[in-house]
Amino acid sequence: MLTNRVRRLEKMDTLEVTGRSVEEAIEIALERLGADRDQVEIDVVNPGKGGILGFGAEPALIRVSLAAASGNLNAIAQLTLETLIRNMKADASIRVSPGEPIDGRESVQVDISGEDSGLLIGNRGETLKAIQFISSLLVSKKTEGRVFVDVEGYRDRRNSSIKALASKVAERVISTGKAITLEPMTPNDRRVVHMTLSENTSVNTESTGRGNDRRVTISPI
Repeated sequence: MLTNRVRRLEKMDTLEVTGRSVEEAIEIALERLGADRDQVEIDVVNPGKGGILGFGAEPALIRVSLAAASGNLNAIAQLTLETLIRNMKADASIRVSPGEPIDGRESVQVDISGEDSGLLIGNRGETLKAIQFISSLLVSKKTEGRVFVDVEGYRDRRNSSIKALASKVAERVISTGKAITLEPMTPNDRRVVHMTLSENTSVNTESTGRGNDRRVTISPI
């Protein structure tokens, strides 16, 4: 079912933009996507009308999609997330910024904010995780770059919480000399635990279990 949804999103991978004229709408679209004119394909839906003394005026409406040869990760990520959010009927805005290269691959950070932020995060970040998965899948079909999605700084807050938990549990393990197994965690949360305690020479971390039941055990050395 998820594959079918992704296929439908790929077919709707367009951005609709209005302006007082077609040229203004194009400029707005290019600015939003961070793309050049030769990197997009434009379909003029309505050329608009100037009207008389402001009466009868209609804005110009265009649909913009990325050209097949476009390699602009910023534009691809912007358009992909715009499409996802639009089809979720969520009230939110998107900001895309360059990220640190990972294994020699370009990356971008997508920050989402708006009235429906809670909806986009979901219970314990489950909806955000799904958005991350789908956007990564769609972006990977068009570029080798990577995209990381966050909503209202949720990932930073979550990471800080996991780091604090890992440090607190490590202290208890050291004081009692007994291993402690944490509750099941997402791959990202487990990674944060491992990274947080990687330089702690008094404890060892190990992931065990399968699928959604995978968790981290912190043991004394």
